[in-house]
Amino acid sequence: MTTTNHITVENKKEKAMDDMPGMGTNRTNPFRSLAGSPNCKVYAKPGGRCQSLQDAIDRASSIAIVGHNNPDGDAVGATQALYQYLLNSGKNAKVIYPNHFAQNLAWMDLHQSSINYQDHPDEIKTVMQGCDLLFVMDFNRVSRTESMAPVLKEKDCVRIMIDHHLEPEWQDFDLAYSDTTVSSTCELLYRVIHAELNPDLIDSHVSNCLYAGISTDTGSFSYSCRHKEIFEAIADLISRGLDTVKVHQNIFDNFSESRMRLLGCCLGDRLIVKPEYNTAYMYLSDADMQKYNYQAGDTEGIVNYGLSIAGIYFAAFFTQRNNRIRMSFRSQGDIDVNIFAKENFGGGGHKNASGGTSYESLEATLAKFEAALPAFYEKSIRPAVESLKKTGYNPGLPTETTEHTEK
Repeated sequence: MTTTNHITVENKKEKAMDDMPGMGTNRTNPFRSLAGSPNCKVYAKPGGRCQSLQDAIDRASSIAIVGHNNPDGDAVGATQALYQYLLNSGKNAKVIYPNHFAQNLAWMDLHQSSINYQDHPDEIKTVMQGCDLLFVMDFNRVSRTESMAPVLKEKDCVRIMIDHHLEPEWQDFDLAYSDTTVSSTCELLYRVIHAELNPDLIDSHVSNCLYAGISTDTGSFSYSCRHKEIFEAIADLISRGLDTVKVHQNIFDNFSESRMRLLGCCLGDRLIVKPEYNTAYMYLSDADMQKYNYQAGDTEGIVNYGLSIAGIYFAAFFTQRNNRIRMSFRSQGDIDVNIFAKENFGGGGHKNASGGTSYESLEATLAKFEAALPAFYEKSIRPAVESLKKTGYNPGLPTETTEHTEK
């Protein structure tokens, strides 16, 4: 759903590009809309090396596909769907991640051919040196690859971005597809394939990967899915071999015992409810993570449990690893957690789903979060809650609160 804030941000971003080299006020507009998807901005760098997606693929002899750090279901789904699509079109490619993805997403790596920078930095540097086409999937700024970012910045080749997050760094790409109104990068990739490539090459595995990204980035269709096009896309994917039951079981019924006990720790010992702010949050310390044998992806989706409490409209989750606090924010209605993350923790993301990072202690980070709640409640939470209640949406209020103060 497009908002005035989104439009303002994007317009400011495009205006700022007028001051970039070769992007003056007399420049030819580098933006167009994707056929059939008017909200999708397509950017082609003026005088750049790539004006057509199909032509870039046809000309490429070595293709690299990169997902963001801590790849989630949408990142793995988009990269693996594109990889299988390229294989079906007769092209070779390599999928690269900065670090490990969760075990319950491993089934998407059908050929077990992806590599991660954390374990194989030299191999990835060799792959990057030889590639002449680079796809960036589910992120829109190189910094999202963290330790791998210098390798990407140094690589000079045709770069193509497909992503659904706010404020892309357009100038870093030869061709970029950005739509902040879709549910996921996987949904956007589906639309791009239909508009500019060959949808006949979407087989059952491509379909399963696309659905995996859509279902995980919508919290199993509990948010960001109010547009009919998403369900029309799924219906089409079913006709191409999508097995919705198999995908759901692979992702949501495939956790380890230690992960379930980690979840129990969050819900039983680390849940704090703030009914006066319609807010709930959970946290895990480094010691908690070690106690429950944390593996990549074990905390994925836990933040959403806060929103399942009646009367809670803003949920947060904090995890401490190696002197860094990662935080996830989720909200309902018009509560803009992207703004909250940006103003308080230098983070960002989407209106109802965003994140941030802190290098302070866990105690200090949680204290800063709680200190920011009153102002955010008055500015965003309370008016949004009042609006939602008029529609009968999640009208309840928490009636019992137990705060665990151990940090």
